[in-house]
Amino acid sequence: MEWSRKQRYRRIEESKPSEMITLKEKIDSCPWRQHFHIQPETGLLNDPNGFSYFNGEYHLFYQWFPLGPVHGLKYWYHTKSKDLVHWENVGVGIEPDKYYESHGAFSGSAIEYEGKLYLMYTGNTRDEKWIRHPYQCLAVMDKEGNTEKLPHPVISHVPEGYTDHFRDPKVWKKGDFFYAIIGAQRDDETGCVVLYRSQNLKTWDFEGEMEVHKSLQEFGFMWECPDYFELDGKGVLIFSPQGIQSEEDRYQNIYQSGYVLGDPMKYEPPVFQDGNFIELDRGFDFYAPQSMLSPDGRRLLIGWMGLPEIEYPTDQNGWAHCLTLPRELTVNNNKLIQKPAKELQALRKAKSEIEDILENEVKTYSGFEGETYELICQFEKGSADEFGVFLRVGENEQTVVKYDAGGKKVIFDRSHSGEQVGESYGTVRKCLLHEEKITFQIFVDSSSVEIFVNDGEEVFTGRIFPKTESRGIAFFANDGSVKVNAAKWTYN
Repeated sequence: MEWSRKQRYRRIEESKPSEMITLKEKIDSCPWRQHFHIQPETGLLNDPNGFSYFNGEYHLFYQWFPLGPVHGLKYWYHTKSKDLVHWENVGVGIEPDKYYESHGAFSGSAIEYEGKLYLMYTGNTRDEKWIRHPYQCLAVMDKEGNTEKLPHPVISHVPEGYTDHFRDPKVWKKGDFFYAIIGAQRDDETGCVVLYRSQNLKTWDFEGEMEVHKSLQEFGFMWECPDYFELDGKGVLIFSPQGIQSEEDRYQNIYQSGYVLGDPMKYEPPVFQDGNFIELDRGFDFYAPQSMLSPDGRRLLIGWMGLPEIEYPTDQNGWAHCLTLPRELTVNNNKLIQKPAKELQALRKAKSEIEDILENEVKTYSGFEGETYELICQFEKGSADEFGVFLRVGENEQTVVKYDAGGKKVIFDRSHSGEQVGESYGTVRKCLLHEEKITFQIFVDSSSVEIFVNDGEEVFTGRIFPKTESRGIAFFANDGSVKVNAAKWTYN
């Protein structure tokens, strides 16, 4: 179905009840609806927003177009949780009903202040010539969940030297001041981030563009969804640059998400002389991540399990995308380590275990099959040239996670995972890893795989769309032997 501009910018109340019933029936019949990931009830989900802890609960919002699997008039949808595992759908968190958000409430973040949750976000508008005019806006949510917007934007103009690609404020507090970084595009169409400062979240002063390493001066045409925090004595800048050319195994997706690590940022003027840009996720479907600080001091991160401008098989069922599982971040050897949040262990039910030596063979084991589960498998390198695991195995279908011992690379292959997605960007992802032991911690849902390699040293995320009956798991070693230990927990 081709969506006209008018259709994309309809409001929820403009839809007929029969239309929503038909859409929901189509979605409910979809075989790829997820079981333990955040996903939209209808329509399209994209960037996670306002990830925070407030009034005894985790709060998470996401970009949402309710009327179909396309990018249209964006709302913020609100979901919350006490444990990062079981999420309760609250409903619309921000409705684009003010003049400064006439064409959508775009991405932003949240911070608690004076007993309320302040939501800072970009209001998207278009004039009669379809020229964009962005505003940075503020909504305030009380402990009862009531939200009130300020009548006017808190940042109403784009500074000189930047285009109308100016969005996605991430806010934090340091000392007596609040700070916000915003993703921007310079007039010469290169990407960057800028810094603002405030004493009360309502009046903001432009502090200037963040000075970064010279290797990042002309790095893509737009930096979306920036995030800055300090962790284990380091400054971490996360952003999603658009327009990066692929280099060998790196930057294979349409747009990338990653981080740079360095000494903490200097604020006056803003300087972050960091190192190289490193991808956060080596897989196919990961974008626009956002972090928060948990009550116990952990830095948590959630991303959009999807990408812009890519069609997905669920589109035909009236919905698109989900969010990743929450990850815990730490720094080790000047690298960001990402582990699944410890709370996810609450999902574990029946357990199966195996220990074996594979000799140039493929083997299956009792209890190792399913559609939704967690699997941890450790391989001790022997003589095998490559080894790994086949997931969601069925007739002519399998998803491959393996280690190439000769090339010293982890490989995630969805060439035969079922219905294809994003084929023009390739069906295999790889990264270098020099280790004698390889551990894969894998979370498999109805239409996704998240792979944490060697306790979060690398992560691969990808959507897959196999047949429901493709439930097999098989372990393999090629051209030699390998020792494997594995544990699997069912999730249903």
